Parts: sequence; C-alpha cells; structure tokens
Amino acid sequence: MSRDNTHAADVLDALRRHGARLAVDLGAVAENWRRLSAQAPGRACAAVVKADAYGCGQAAVAPALWAAGCRTFFVAHLGEAAALRRALPAAAIYVLNGLPPGAAPAYAAMDLRPVLGSVEEVSDWAAFARGARPAALHVDTGMNRLGLPVPEALALADDPRIAAAGIDLVMSHLVSAELPGEAVNARQIADFARVRAAFPGLPASLANSSGVFLGSRAHHDLLRPGYALFGGNPTPGEANPMRPVVRLDATILQLRHVAAGAQAGYNGRWTAPGPRRLATLSLGYADGYPRAASGRGHALVGGIACPILGLVSMDLIILDVTGAPAAGRGAVATLIGDALDLDSVGRAAGTIGYEILTGLGSRYVRTYTGG
Repeated sequence: MSRDNTHAADVLDALRRHGARLAVDLGAVAENWRRLSAQAPGRACAAVVKADAYGCGQAAVAPALWAAGCRTFFVAHLGEAAALRRALPAAAIYVLNGLPPGAAPAYAAMDLRPVLGSVEEVSDWAAFARGARPAALHVDTGMNRLGLPVPEALALADDPRIAAAGIDLVMSHLVSAELPGEAVNARQIADFARVRAAFPGLPASLANSSGVFLGSRAHHDLLRPGYALFGGNPTPGEANPMRPVVRLDATILQLRHVAAGAQAGYNGRWTAPGPRRLATLSLGYADGYPRAASGRGHALVGGIACPILGLVSMDLIILDVTGAPAAGRGAVATLIGDALDLDSVGRAAGTIGYEILTGLGSRYVRTYTGG
C-alpha cells in the first residue's frame, strides 16, 4: 500500500471511532518555535503552553518543544504547572496567574515559579522563599488585568523584598502587538524599558507571539510566544510565517437531496433556495466547533468550500455539498486545514483563532505526528 493510501486508511479508521479526527503536527510546533527564536538571535525563547497547550495537548507538545531546545515554559494555573512538571522534570516553569493565598508550599514542592503581580504577592513569596526560590515580577504597562502598575514596580526597585522573593525575571504583556501601528505599543515598550532599567541585572520579557515581530526594542532577554507556536498568524494582514499545526477532519454520515423550500436544522433556520444536496457531519459544539459558525462557516470537501447550513448542533453539522462532486457517504470534510486556517475559521465564527484552537474538544480521535 502506498504512503498516501496508508494515510487515508488511518484517517478513515480514526473517523469510524468518533466521526472526527484532530491531527496535531508536533514537528510543526517545534519548527515554529525555531522560527520565532530566529527572529531574535542571541535571545532565549520560551513557550506558553497554557490551556492544554492551546488545545493541542500539553503532554505531547511540551516534550516536543523540550526536544527542540526550549527550556522555559509558561502556564496559567497551578494545576497546569503540576501536569507540566510531571512531563518536564528539569524545565523552568512560570505560573502566569500569580500566587493565590496559601499556595506557596505547593509551588515550592514542585519547583514552580509564580509570576508575582502585586505587592501583596511579592511580600507573601518573599516571606516564604527568603531568597531561596525564584519567581517573576509582572508589571502592568497597560493591560489593567494583572501586574503591578509601573509606579508601584519602580517603587520596589530598591526594596529588599525583591531579593527575598528571588525575582529572576521582570515581565509585562503587550496590549495590541498584532497591530504594530497602534500607539500603545510604543508607549508600552518605553514604559517597560524604564522598569527594566530600574532592575539592572535582571532578565526581562515583553514579547508575546506578535511582539516577536515588533523589532528588537520589544525582544529583551526572553521571548514568550504562545499562539504562533500552534500555527496562528502573529502578523495579521500579512502572510503567516508559521507552519500549520492542527487539522480537523470529519466524515460525512449521510447525504440527502432536498427540494426548494425545504428547511434544515433546529428552528428551520435555513431554507433551500432551490434543489440542494446536503451532507451531515459527525461533530458539533460539544466538540468545540463554535455554534456561532452557523450559517457563516465552511468545510472543504474535495477542496470545494461547502457552507454550513442552519444551526450547528451538539453533535452534528449540516453542509450544502451541491457543488462538491467528491461528497459521498464516508467522504472526508475538512473544517480546519488547507485553505481553512485557524484565523479564517475564527473570523467566520465572529471570533478569533485563539478561541477556535483552545476550544478543541476532548471527544475527537487525536493523532500526533512529527514528535
């Protein structure tokens, strides 16, 4: 059997078990990390693997990144960090959402580094760690979510609690890095430069995925990409410099011909304007495919874009495959992949590729390649 035929057989076998298959290319994740690293020669490049590695599976993705050379990782929560520590015993792991009251012993037990975002958190960690355990200092330069406001951070510059807290990284987060012309980028870069200068000798990190492409003033010592690692475009409006990572295929369960005036889906939200051929796919919003894509999104059948009709339901999606001669019972429809990249799928659903990616459900048959 040829390689192509073997791949097709594997896909069909997976689809029979659920009806939809999510394929994750770990080799592409590693290559994307290398491409991002190359944007700032001489600087280190971390990986943000929160939300189960943006829906791609932290247990598979993190070791692939480690094998590629990544040594520093960021997650959002303590539970994510605990799982990551089991996979990567030697990695530097920072927890972005800070230090909850009473959590210091748990961080210490797993050798995790809290990202401290308030004076209270700095004080708590300093009292516990006494300079023996590292942490990061999060400075808010404009997001107004987490982090110390710039004046508070500057006031701590000579405070003995900084040393006692073991601060080994000063960081901030860009508000609009994907829009390089926005004035807030220049302001944040300048404010963070002032903060960094107040903490001489400490490494600094500002650039997220899109920030990597804002130039050297945003790079500092450590890049901190997330979305771009998984194939999202960090440079909207320009060609995507990243390799695609995820592919979502579903099998056609059933086809039917309907006459003009026939309605399809819940509440009869779609009415056939003429004779049409419809196909039903075995996935829905319970699998993370957004209901908001109803009547707006597409799937590819034999390379032909086929519109989603009516309402996406919990387990099923209806397509108009009238113009797709390859459509047939058991044929494969692609919902993410080829011409349907993450960002275009997000736009069609009135959201962003981040939400599409992180919402990928647990019911799919998942396969990993390139790891």
